[in-house]
Amino acid sequence: MKNLLRAIFLALPFILLSCSSDDDAMQPVGQQFMGDTQSFDLSAVSDPSISGTATFIENEDNSTTVEIELTGTSSGMHPAHIHFNTAAEGGDIALTFEPVDGSTGTSTTTFSALNDGTPVTYDEIVNFDGYINVHLSSDDLATLVAQGDIGENDLTGESKSYELGERDIDGIMGTAIFEERVNGEALATIMLQNTPDGGMHPAHIHLNTAVEGGDIDFTFNAVNGTTGMSKTNVSALNGGEALGYADILDYDGYINVHLSADELGVIVAQGDIGQNELTGESKSYELGEKDVEGIMGTALFEERVNGEALATLMLENTPDGGMHPAHIHMNTAAEGGDIAFTFNMVDGTTGMSETNVSALDGGEEFGYADVLEYDGYINVHLSAEELGVIVAQGDIGQNELTGESMTYQLSPVAVASISGTAIFQERVNGETLVILSLVNTIDGEMHPAHIHMGSVADAPGDIAITLNSVNGTTGISRTNVSSFNGDEEVTYETLIQYDGYINVHLSPEDLATLVAQGNVGANAS
Repeated sequence: MKNLLRAIFLALPFILLSCSSDDDAMQPVGQQFMGDTQSFDLSAVSDPSISGTATFIENEDNSTTVEIELTGTSSGMHPAHIHFNTAAEGGDIALTFEPVDGSTGTSTTTFSALNDGTPVTYDEIVNFDGYINVHLSSDDLATLVAQGDIGENDLTGESKSYELGERDIDGIMGTAIFEERVNGEALATIMLQNTPDGGMHPAHIHLNTAVEGGDIDFTFNAVNGTTGMSKTNVSALNGGEALGYADILDYDGYINVHLSADELGVIVAQGDIGQNELTGESKSYELGEKDVEGIMGTALFEERVNGEALATLMLENTPDGGMHPAHIHMNTAAEGGDIAFTFNMVDGTTGMSETNVSALDGGEEFGYADVLEYDGYINVHLSAEELGVIVAQGDIGQNELTGESMTYQLSPVAVASISGTAIFQERVNGETLVILSLVNTIDGEMHPAHIHMGSVADAPGDIAITLNSVNGTTGISRTNVSSFNGDEEVTYETLIQYDGYINVHLSPEDLATLVAQGNVGANAS
């Protein structure tokens, strides 16, 4: 028994060693290689139901396996290749894949060199300047069933869309979409609706805003009238200067799409881009009729990304064929003032004028935010030869009316037939537009008018504010009121609570004869 135990004891180390060796043999000698993978989208081309992906797989020997998987195929063998450049540019075949089996929609190809023998690693191919084409068949290579940019040409997902509005031909409009590539370049896709079938429409980026006009700086591939589409790779301006996705977002330019190469003067669609894009913020001011009955409209200021503004004057009933000068003047329309800014003329046929607003005529910076605060008004004139005839007029900026107003009656005094109203209208800046409107005033006369202290019952009271004289021919007087005659500031809120009354006199020579009178402010009943 003792000898048996001794034998077991002596054999035990060998048994344990044998077990340990077996366990070591069961462990992997090294970890399994796990290469990187990257997938690129393959979009539909001729058949909208066919699309898929191309997955690039890194192999341990630094070769690459590409697995193409398409949905929507049914039969046949579809040749597939990597081409040089972007799909929008086109290029020669760089690498040939195994054809895609239409019955399964798949193809698998392993390679370590391009068709010309140039070695290519996984890292190089997934950063390649190229794109993939999958063709309908070897007999019909011109028909593409799927296509996609790869490598540095792949899209990042960042994009910017600009509206292209109709211009010379009704109904043609659309968008220009710029999509960022991995290499910082951009894919530009112009999509228009209602383009004439079979036409080819040249398209360009021009310098400046559309209303200013400017030279061509970049040429797109022409828009196909049948599809309404154009795709162009954007990497440099026509002059060679780099132009990538980030540059477009800050570019001072606009897009024109023309009817044809022979009719570049006919613009079918147009839109500002980059820093000239409109933000969606806008402000509209009324332009009331003045010396010509029936002509009226609006002045619309739209903010640009760069802080400038697009000003659009829109008038109705302007005479066909006329050209109407238009300006922003200093002060309120009731006060009058010098020209501060000149608009492009209003076309009488269309009633429209579009102008980029970036600086006053004297060169001082003047953008959208400045317009909203400006102490000014707009005049639109009948013609360059008849600037004295104002066809439309309106206060803007801080002089705009808020809509708050008070109306006071002006009763007859010495002339029983003369009576009317005094309307106090609040401005954005707190000042007041006072409009006296009388009937049966004397044609050709000018009737002095004042706001006096106290009430009619306590008259006479001292003059507190001198108003512009009432024009006897029109019966109207307009006065901006911002202070008392002694220069003390007075606001609309102060004025509608003021202890006062209005006198309208027969003439400067006969102030003692009152033609109309009425309490205002705190004294109004």
